[in-house]
Amino acid sequence: MAEIRPIRAWRYNTTLAQSIDSLTSPLFDVVSAKQRKVLYQNRNNSIHISVPLGDHPFEEAAQRLTAWKQNGVIVQDRLPGIYVYYQYFKLAGSAKEFCRKGFIAHVRAYDWKENEIMRHENTMPKAVNDRAELLDKLQMHVSPTHGLYTDETHQLEVYMDEAINNPIYETEDYQGVRDVLAVIHDAKVIRQFMELIATKKIILADGHHRYEGSLTYRKQQTLANPNHTGNEGYNFHLMYFTNTEADDLRILPTHRLISGIQGFNEDDILEKFNEDFIIKPVEGADTINEVIMGKKWAFGLLFKDHAVKVRLKPESFHKMKWAFPDVVKQLDLTVMHYFIIEKILGIPGKNQTTSDKVEFDRSFSDCLTKVIKSEVQMAIITQEISIEEVKAVCASGYTMPQKSTYFYPKVICGFLFSSIKEDEFQTPAYSGFQ
Repeated sequence: MAEIRPIRAWRYNTTLAQSIDSLTSPLFDVVSAKQRKVLYQNRNNSIHISVPLGDHPFEEAAQRLTAWKQNGVIVQDRLPGIYVYYQYFKLAGSAKEFCRKGFIAHVRAYDWKENEIMRHENTMPKAVNDRAELLDKLQMHVSPTHGLYTDETHQLEVYMDEAINNPIYETEDYQGVRDVLAVIHDAKVIRQFMELIATKKIILADGHHRYEGSLTYRKQQTLANPNHTGNEGYNFHLMYFTNTEADDLRILPTHRLISGIQGFNEDDILEKFNEDFIIKPVEGADTINEVIMGKKWAFGLLFKDHAVKVRLKPESFHKMKWAFPDVVKQLDLTVMHYFIIEKILGIPGKNQTTSDKVEFDRSFSDCLTKVIKSEVQMAIITQEISIEEVKAVCASGYTMPQKSTYFYPKVICGFLFSSIKEDEFQTPAYSGFQ
């Protein structure tokens, strides 16, 4: 089961932290070019070490980080702690305010085969290698990945609720989400967190590339260290943990944008759907995401001048030739990638992850706009998947199609950083956590 440890976080000094909202940034894989341009203008913004610039970006980020430490831009907390992180948010079309409750700690970086931390998506080697190299140069985790544990009794929430009443930071981020950070230093309470998670397996919700980057780096260091004990800083990873049984865990759909198909013709494309799909025109393209809601294997197709709802015929399901277990084959996204993207659009499954013909966008309105402006040839609108589906796929040992989940909201970078340098990672004797 999963081992976690409290962390002695590095955080912005008290003066800078008064403007913490100017120092935070989106995660490396969601920050837009426009956002980067603005954030880079602040020399102390966390973007400089999470998505560094320059001819030798990782080396320059390491130099900047060293200067930040020496000049007191960031300071390490004296005591180890569990950092409580709440995100308050609303969803489009709803007045209800949600609150996703979680906490940040170190977790041992387990190999996938150990089945203590389970993935549901595959990774791309280049992104993994980039994250491993950045970790090597910085010796610092700059943002937490997102892990899920299951606790029907909600044992930890009472301690988190108490801690959040005395926040360290409170700010509104780029998503319009209110982010609040607090810390628990009480050793007895921290041990309850450690003991509970020690009985759990963790599902990796978000941050597969950063986590696998930690695995890559840990393996490199283990081989290079003849005195390896398993307790060195490189054995651990920074993670934000939330409970799957909470009401405020939200997974948003990620739609597919199609472009660059040679000889693309809407009539020909729709004709190909007749074999395996029930086809129904939709008058209002702006409502197609609502039309398909709750219907298994149903998708919205957006073309420049019209929209169509398609739904796989149940009797066609057996035609799927991909060698996946039924729990994976039954997913809407698997059906979409096989029957629509491979069989109808002609992009083989093995090429879909790297194909420049398939883009991903979680914004329905963006998809609609891009189709109308002919920036793409068509959009495939899909539905969100459930946490139960995520659990089932993880338990099977298989993964979902790429970009299957968008856990919302995203955590932000800049509230805290966590060092894996030995003199900064190891907790002092007076903390009781050696």
